[in-house]
Amino acid sequence: MDAAALTLPFLFGLIVVALAFDFLNGMNDAANSIATIVSTRVLRPHYAVAWAAFFNFVAFLFFGLHVAETVGRGIVEADVVNEHVIFGALAGAIVWQILTQRLGIPSSSSHALIGGLVGAGIAKAGVEAVVWSGVVKTTAAIFLSPGLGCLLALFLMLFVSWAFIRSTPYGIDHIFRRVQFVSASFYALGHGGNDAQKTMGIIAVLLYSQGHLGSQFYVPFWVVIACQIAMAAGTLAGGWRIVRTMGSRITRLTPMQGVCAETAGSVMLFAATSLGIPVSTTHTITGSIIGVGAAKKVSAVRWVVAREIMTAWIITIPAAGLLAALFYWLSGLVG
Repeated sequence: MDAAALTLPFLFGLIVVALAFDFLNGMNDAANSIATIVSTRVLRPHYAVAWAAFFNFVAFLFFGLHVAETVGRGIVEADVVNEHVIFGALAGAIVWQILTQRLGIPSSSSHALIGGLVGAGIAKAGVEAVVWSGVVKTTAAIFLSPGLGCLLALFLMLFVSWAFIRSTPYGIDHIFRRVQFVSASFYALGHGGNDAQKTMGIIAVLLYSQGHLGSQFYVPFWVVIACQIAMAAGTLAGGWRIVRTMGSRITRLTPMQGVCAETAGSVMLFAATSLGIPVSTTHTITGSIIGVGAAKKVSAVRWVVAREIMTAWIITIPAAGLLAALFYWLSGLVG
C-alpha cells in the first residue's frame, strides 16, 4: 500500500472526484427512479425528482454496506489500489457517463465504475489484480437483473390485470395512481441503497490504501452520509433527456403498469443489495418496463430502442475500462 504517498489536499481532491461521480450517478440515474411516475403523469418531473431524492438519501437507514464491501475489496485486490488506480477508475467512469448522458443513452453508471476499476487495476498490476469472482458476479447481473426484472414485471402485470378484471378503467387508474407513490418510493430507496454504496466502496478503499483505516477495511460513517447526500443532490439535478427515453420511448405506461414495473425493480434491487451485488438500476428498470409492455402485447415495446440500450450495456464495461487505463497511464506521467 502507498500509505505515505498522498498529501491531505490531494487525498481530499480524490474524494471530491469520487463524490462528483456519485453526483453524476444520481443525475444520470434520476430517470430510473422517476421515469414511470412521470410517464404516467402521477407526478410532475420536479416533484418526482424531489420525491426520489429524499428516498435516495434515507436509504442508508435500511440497508447494510455489503455492496460497498464488494466494490472496495471484491473487484480489484485492495492492496493493488493506489491514487492512480482510483483516479483512473473514476475518470474513466465519469467520462463514459457524460458521453452517454449527452447522447441520451441510459448506460450503467455502476458498470462504468466496475469497468473503470478493472481497467485501471489491470493497467497497474495485470490481470492478477482482478478479483474474478466479484467481476463474474457483477457481470452476470448485467443479464440477470433485467431478465428477472422483465419476467417478474410481466407476471405481476398479468396477475394484477386478472385481479382487477371486473374494475372499470377509471377505478383502476384512480387506485394505481395512489399506489404508485408507494412503488416509486421503494424503487428510489433501492436505487439509493445500491448505487450510493459503490462510491462508498471507492472512497473506503482509497482511505484504506493510504493507511487511514488502519489494518481493517471498513466504511466510515461520514463517507456513508457524504455519498448519500451526493447521490440525492444528483437526483435533484435530474437527467431529463434520459427520462424521455425510459418513460416513453420504450413503451407507453399506465399507472398500473408503472406500479408493476417499479415493484419488480424494487424486488430485484433489494435482493441484490442484500447479497452485496452492485447491479445496474438502469438495467433493472429497463427490463421491468419491457416486461409490463410485453404483457400488454409484444408490439407495445419499441424493440429498436430497447436494442440500442442493450448495446450500450454490453460496451459499457470494456469502454470504461479502456478509458480508465488511459487515465491511469496519464496520471502516472503527471504524478
